[in-house]
Amino acid sequence: MTILIITHSEDNESISLVQQAIANLGGKAFRFDTDRFPTEVLLDVYYGKESERVILACDDQKLDLDEVSAVWYRRIAIGAKIPQTMDKQLRQASIQESRVTIQGMIASIKGFHLDPQPSIRRAENKQLQLQVARAIGLDTPRNLTTNNPLAVKQFAQECEQGIVTKMLSSFAIYDQQGHENVVFTNPVTPEDLNHLDGLRFCPMTFQEKIPKALELRTTIVGKRIFTAAVDSQALKKSQYDWRRQGVALLDAWQPYTLPQDVEQKLFKLMANFGLNYGAIDIIVTPCDRHVFLEVNPVGEFFWLERCPGLPISQAIAELLVTQS
Repeated sequence: MTILIITHSEDNESISLVQQAIANLGGKAFRFDTDRFPTEVLLDVYYGKESERVILACDDQKLDLDEVSAVWYRRIAIGAKIPQTMDKQLRQASIQESRVTIQGMIASIKGFHLDPQPSIRRAENKQLQLQVARAIGLDTPRNLTTNNPLAVKQFAQECEQGIVTKMLSSFAIYDQQGHENVVFTNPVTPEDLNHLDGLRFCPMTFQEKIPKALELRTTIVGKRIFTAAVDSQALKKSQYDWRRQGVALLDAWQPYTLPQDVEQKLFKLMANFGLNYGAIDIIVTPCDRHVFLEVNPVGEFFWLERCPGLPISQAIAELLVTQS
């Protein structure tokens, strides 16, 4: 059996962990670094009168996609190595055509997909996530996405413990020196409520401030569930967003057992979106509420392999191999 891993050349150790686990199970993993297409990786998609073939060639390896039994859709960065010196419009056109080409290639693979692109794209809509989570009975925070300053002020009055702001999309802003500044979750102060004019250029999401005893990362792989907890309140800069001091907290994650009813609802959420994989963020309050924040259908997990040692890569490999 051959497993195609869709990723890019700057991805982390998750790839090698899953590759090794697949090999241990008797399978073969072919890594496709999407940032190397179309500049370094060759693709032939041929449909003739009586035959068809799709061949992916990378370095000295070739893969006939008819041999692929499963696909792990991990990361994508199509066209990233197209020279920046290229005319801007032509470069964008090249990236778009390359993206459409690869998306068509992935969609045409007949094997098991972890997960199908349409399922991933649908699940990425965080407003829809909250709607579905509420419908199946998960505890969710009060939430407002708006470009209306008056609505923000009214929402702040409704939330007695205050509000935080976050973005629906993941991105970074780069300064003039090229330094990356990731946009984290931040508290909204009374002073901030008097300076909301920027909403006319960009909507934002506001959420009630939830008191935290622990923050959880739950990773679901097929019918298996792995949960780890961290005390984000132990460090000052991580209290609103543990990612601010993610490196300092690497060794602080501990195994955690979710209440059975919460686990069952999370599996229902996954089934609604047609997902076999998801990384879910949850807050545990001092009064033991388990508040669902979001599910990332291609969320990260590598640090949980290190500490507390959750065997997530093994579970991914087993799912890919058994579903082949």
